[in-house]
Amino acid sequence: MPGFSQATELSAWTALQHHHEKLGKDIVLKEYFKKDPQRFDKFSFTFHNEADDSDTLFDFSKNFVTEETLKLLVELAKQANLEQLRDDMFKGEKINFTEHRAVYHVALRNVSNQPMQVDGQSVVEDVNNVLEHMKKFSEQVRSGEWKGFTGKRVNTIINVGIGGSDLGPVMVSEALKPYGDRNLKLHFVSNIDGTHIAEALRDSDPETTLFLIASKTFTTAETTTNANTAKAWFLQKGKESDIAKHFVALSTNEAEVTKFGIDKENMFGFSDWVGGRYSVWSAIGLSVCLYIGFDNFHQFLSGAHAMDKHFKETPLEKNIPVIGGLLSVWYSDFFGAQTHLVSPFDQYLHRFPAYLQQLSMESNGKAITRKGDYVKYTTGPILFGEPATNAQHSFYQLLHQGTKLIPTDFILAAQSHNPVENNKHQKMLASNFFAQAEALMVGKTPDEVKAEGAVPELVSHKTFLGNRPTTSILADKITPATLGALIVYYEHLTFTEGVVWNINSFDQWGVELGKVLAKKILAELEEPGESTKHDASTSGLINAFKKKAAL
Repeated sequence: MPGFSQATELSAWTALQHHHEKLGKDIVLKEYFKKDPQRFDKFSFTFHNEADDSDTLFDFSKNFVTEETLKLLVELAKQANLEQLRDDMFKGEKINFTEHRAVYHVALRNVSNQPMQVDGQSVVEDVNNVLEHMKKFSEQVRSGEWKGFTGKRVNTIINVGIGGSDLGPVMVSEALKPYGDRNLKLHFVSNIDGTHIAEALRDSDPETTLFLIASKTFTTAETTTNANTAKAWFLQKGKESDIAKHFVALSTNEAEVTKFGIDKENMFGFSDWVGGRYSVWSAIGLSVCLYIGFDNFHQFLSGAHAMDKHFKETPLEKNIPVIGGLLSVWYSDFFGAQTHLVSPFDQYLHRFPAYLQQLSMESNGKAITRKGDYVKYTTGPILFGEPATNAQHSFYQLLHQGTKLIPTDFILAAQSHNPVENNKHQKMLASNFFAQAEALMVGKTPDEVKAEGAVPELVSHKTFLGNRPTTSILADKITPATLGALIVYYEHLTFTEGVVWNINSFDQWGVELGKVLAKKILAELEEPGESTKHDASTSGLINAFKKKAAL
């Protein structure tokens, strides 16, 4: 693979170190704004989404960045070969080199049908065929044409998956709930804890429930176990021949799918160049398509495609996802930040931070360069988040007065889907969105605290240091197209980070070891007697569990 063994070998990295030494101790964001009235204009960018003619404003001006900083960061991206690797991704080159696969989720939202190939073979037709299948099926279910085994229409959908096969669909269906068919009940089952499937089934009727089994290989242990539990529940009322009316597969393993009892005509496939955390754009998004309808799902893809186009064509110094990714590297490796907060001021986006956790930490939780060396710098930040304003009554205390530097993204839509009480709620929400970013930047000095009449012994406790960096993302409204673009912003931000750190953002070997060990231990739990095959702690815990569970 092309590229340097270590990002620290790049001359731009060294230049940034010198820049940080000169700049680091003197950064006072509120003073930057006093000195430069044009700062907001210089460091904020508007993304125009052609899919629905909307605008989303990305304000980076409250970050530790000057024009010189941005210039050096862009040079770092160029030296790290970002443009070439980006173009290789869009060409279907196998940039996931450890698995020898293309990274082609961008092809799933190629609504303009641009030529896209892998190994010299066009992928456009197969992608469109799956979309057409999703359209036909979703229209049959939503219209009532699709009937269960007793002739009743479907009113409950249970998506059984894990990882990207769960996090993506559940997040998007929640985020786009205003566009959903409220006559359809949605459940998402991922946890192997039997409680998860039990609660979903308790609220369902076999005659009117449709199961979507989401597993590329149809062998994922958690998913197949939950699927078989669902099947056993269904067969208490239905027959084997009725499974075809109530179970569909989001998979590519026809042999296992048909063995389960699912009609191969009800199998929605996708290619091996679709990573799990990027799969909501594929057949894995069928639950979303059923809930919001195909037209809205297509808008979701179109908004994503618009951000792809921006990322592919816009010069790096004005490229919104690139700037976001470079700022993350800047904070992680030059300021020692270990975390990143994403806090949406939108209740419909309450699962968005959880979705981004997989996207970010599974992608860039790596420590080995493309040449196989251990990195000499910090990689993937710990991403966390909760919707505001709840979050500001929870952990924002740490942001304001704690000892840690936590770069933060705030997200708000100007227009609410529920403008209750003459939009009073949305105005209050917006006031907090603006106030939190401002407060984190300006803080409150001891003199200001004293002027408010605080007693001397409380002055230090009520002082806010400020100077905490934030990015504010202000959308018109969270439409399907806007959400699609917002997700892709973070996808390409994550890609940018990985390129600079010279790691493979598209494998996930770290997920495997625990699975392998769990399979071995499961066999032990089925055996009588005490475990002696592990370290004292693990064996002791296994034996305690067997005793408590009366195994």
